[in-house]
Amino acid sequence: MSDNRKGNTMISPWDAYNQELVFHVRPPDWKNPKPASRYNLVVIGAGTAGLVCAAGAAGLGAKVALVERHLMGGDCLNAGCVPSKALIRAARAAAAVRDAGAFGVHVPEGVSIDFGQAMERMRRLRASIAPHDSVRRFAELGIDVFIGEGRFVDADTLAVAGERLAFRKAVIATGARASAPPIEGLDQISYLTNETVFSLTELPRRLAVIGAGPIGCEMAQAFARFGAEVFLVETLHGILPREDTDASGIVLESMLKDGVKLLCCGKELKLAKADGDKIRLTVKSHGKGYDEVVDQLLVAVGRAPNVENLGLDAAGVAFTQKGVQVNDRLQTSQPNIFAAGDICSPYQFTHAADFMARIVIRNALFFGRAKAGALTIPWCTYTEPEIAHVGLYEKQTREQGIPVETFTREFREVDRAILEGRTNGFARVHVRKGTDKIIGATIVASNAGDLISEITLAMTHKLGLKRIADAIHPYPTQAESIRQLGDAYNRTRLTPFAKSLFSKLMVWRR
Repeated sequence: MSDNRKGNTMISPWDAYNQELVFHVRPPDWKNPKPASRYNLVVIGAGTAGLVCAAGAAGLGAKVALVERHLMGGDCLNAGCVPSKALIRAARAAAAVRDAGAFGVHVPEGVSIDFGQAMERMRRLRASIAPHDSVRRFAELGIDVFIGEGRFVDADTLAVAGERLAFRKAVIATGARASAPPIEGLDQISYLTNETVFSLTELPRRLAVIGAGPIGCEMAQAFARFGAEVFLVETLHGILPREDTDASGIVLESMLKDGVKLLCCGKELKLAKADGDKIRLTVKSHGKGYDEVVDQLLVAVGRAPNVENLGLDAAGVAFTQKGVQVNDRLQTSQPNIFAAGDICSPYQFTHAADFMARIVIRNALFFGRAKAGALTIPWCTYTEPEIAHVGLYEKQTREQGIPVETFTREFREVDRAILEGRTNGFARVHVRKGTDKIIGATIVASNAGDLISEITLAMTHKLGLKRIADAIHPYPTQAESIRQLGDAYNRTRLTPFAKSLFSKLMVWRR
């Protein structure tokens, strides 16, 4: 197996699909253009936020330079959303075959999984998506694409690959990376992160995953479904501690069914080398000691903003270990320099970076006053079932003193979910007490990430549950559960007094 290292980014294995990926996102023969005398906008970082900023500004007639030191497409394309969802889909296929007997479909020989083929499929699909984020596509949009390390010389100039780019406005969109948590022995072993796990070509027989957040849970469940023995270690109780506890409990039940071994409330975690390339993991969970030797370790906790070597001090841009500091209009401490995406956002999602970039375009180029705080941002964890959420959690409404009413529709009461055999979930909406104004929502379902968008739309445009109840939803669908939440709200409006009046009216009209 050979590696291709470009700007400290490893692409492995070096097969036809990864070669195609690199051809698009960091072509070996690329020659940086001659800089313009001055740019309307210089964008540092070609992940989601940077690409949206660059393409949007260029489409509006701005002269734009885009600087990337590693791979175009950033984490999302190369080591995040795209490869992980391809892998999760393959794992779902394996689980579907395993569970097919419940539908009267019997597989005589059981499930045979070719992990190498599943990973090859991921690489093939990732390469097929790469042209959308490619150097050549953005060059064809009229953008000057520079491959190299960008560093501010001052508040109006960026140096890259021996050239200087003068600008009126700039955007820092360099994102974040996996960081190593302080675990005893971690610095003595070789381990995987989200940036390297997708380079595997063989299924580890035994896998340990540190961190039961979204990435940890997604990967733990997927690898368990492929047939690995998976140990999921979490310092807190349970999984997905940020989520609604009822929701995370349903996902945990599903993960345990898939064979994941949860070691939560983990204490005294230590790591060490074992025979060969194996890793010894010791931890106490609920008072019991565990001593396990695993083939691979995935560290799925901790992110660090990419603020190093950018010359931020020279540009007068304030930053901390949590990232670049911005105001609600995404301006840094230097008014002509903005930031967007994971470098400055608590919401480290591709779609959040996308819409932050749109705010930057309006504010940087057109004297806009758009605010990031006005965004309604949903998110989803792609376990089975998925958890999707938007707005406030119930515990947050209590902390903020917001009185709410909560409406829940269990999927065991939804016809389509019953017919699909997917009843382990619910749709839950919180409304401000005495109104139908939606404050927050959580959905647990196989396609929760798709279902949450209806509620996000309603919140964005200030449509309440009553309006949702007025919209006809096809029968039978899981989305009908959201309309049923609206019906549940409408029933609360029928007070005993109103019902008494209606009853008298009906008697009079007989």
